[in-house]
Amino acid sequence: MKFADLKGFAFDLDGVIADTAKFHSQAWHQTADKVGTTWTPELQEALKGVSRMDSLEMILKAGGHESDYTQEEKEALAAEKNDNYGKLIATLTPADILPGMQAFLDELREKGYKLSLASASKNAPKILKYLGLTDYFVGVVDPATLSAGKPDPEIFARAAEILDLPANQVAGLEDSAAGIKSINGASELSIGIGDQLSEAAVRFSDTSQVSLANIEAALR
Repeated sequence: MKFADLKGFAFDLDGVIADTAKFHSQAWHQTADKVGTTWTPELQEALKGVSRMDSLEMILKAGGHESDYTQEEKEALAAEKNDNYGKLIATLTPADILPGMQAFLDELREKGYKLSLASASKNAPKILKYLGLTDYFVGVVDPATLSAGKPDPEIFARAAEILDLPANQVAGLEDSAAGIKSINGASELSIGIGDQLSEAAVRFSDTSQVSLANIEAALR
């Protein structure tokens, strides 16, 4: 993809705009303790970018509890996790935007790029509000309307539709391997934040390096 073709950007939220993953981890840790699954760094990493019900299934399976709960009980556990998470994210302010990301969003808005949000979080609109970023985005993909989560490309395809742009004019930003697969599957330019994302077309070690000039340089 040529840099000049880019007209829009689709953002993941956790680990890209703000570190809300730490709140997910705290809330899922509470759930794991409740169901008797040992919380490990590996489990914490595996849950990144995964939908709520899929995350719960992974926690139950990790402790050998996948058959211990009815669907109704699982939904109650997921709802309780979300309540715990909601209390944690309500403490967010613009000071929690990751390094360099406010400047990048300002730069994109100034240059006339269109932005959408492609987050698996149903709480994404609330989080944008707490961070003071709602007005930067044309729209937010509603994960409840998707038939499959990341790494399926559907969420990033939908993010391009929100922007009213073809896939070859959109770049997606992600910090998870599942997210990068999703962007690549949607035929968009994948920008990975983190050193382990070998499938990303453009890679940055952290958010502070993300800028239009650095993306252009990487594509040369």
